[in-house]
Amino acid sequence: MADTDSLKDTKEYFLDVPVRSQQSNVRGANALDWGMQNRLSRIFRPSSGKTVMLAVDHGYFQGPTAGLERVDVTIVPLLQNADALMCTRGILRSTIPSSLRSGVVLRASGGPSILKELSNEHVAVDMDDAVRLNVAAVAVQVYIGGEFESQSVRNMTQLVDAGLGRGIPVLGVTAVGKDMVRDARYFRLACRICAELGAQVPVVMAGGKKLPELDALTMAYRAVQEGAAGVDMGRNIFQSDAPTAMIQAVNRVVHEQMKPEHAYELYQTLQREGTGRNA
Repeated sequence: MADTDSLKDTKEYFLDVPVRSQQSNVRGANALDWGMQNRLSRIFRPSSGKTVMLAVDHGYFQGPTAGLERVDVTIVPLLQNADALMCTRGILRSTIPSSLRSGVVLRASGGPSILKELSNEHVAVDMDDAVRLNVAAVAVQVYIGGEFESQSVRNMTQLVDAGLGRGIPVLGVTAVGKDMVRDARYFRLACRICAELGAQVPVVMAGGKKLPELDALTMAYRAVQEGAAGVDMGRNIFQSDAPTAMIQAVNRVVHEQMKPEHAYELYQTLQREGTGRNA
């Protein structure tokens, strides 16, 4: 039993100090449960509210991918410069160090390969497994305009429901159907549908196909200047001639608003010094 003889009267209520309520720096997160806010803070850097997410989940539908032949050699050294990692559970369990401090966004949908109709995806990861893996969020492909559009939307809402019960946010990855144009009108449509149906992760721009480094840095700069909460880049980083230099340059663009031409100069300097190549 506790010793009550030495108990002191409570008195330090700091009545002259306003109550502090730390708000999340992640756009749209203040209404979410504490657990979701905490997980999102592992994806989005608290100081800027933005993220540089390294995407290495390409193999889930296209198989072997240049630059991802040996994830332990080419990707693991990059993780110290990434705010978050998007990957599959196979790669996470087999290759990614359990000491990783940054957030993991787990690919949770799949099914068809590049040989079939890609929009015919299903939920491929049980949310309880996402909990076991302690991921910061799950990602599901949403094929607005695709042949199996409704099915892919249903995949997302199923994961949203499961995530709400476990404090895990859902990232809806918009993908374009064969006959859809990748324009602002399409992305307004797709992103609004994902948000309306419960996806919690703010807009992050995907990097897409490999571009020349200056073009990729310009794309990242425009994205964050026009409102994106960061970038999710894969091939534009790990297929670069100097991946470590490239991810460092992307970081400067996203978190410090460095102009793309200056970031490209930084990339070139790091490349020349040899500090931008993977070991």
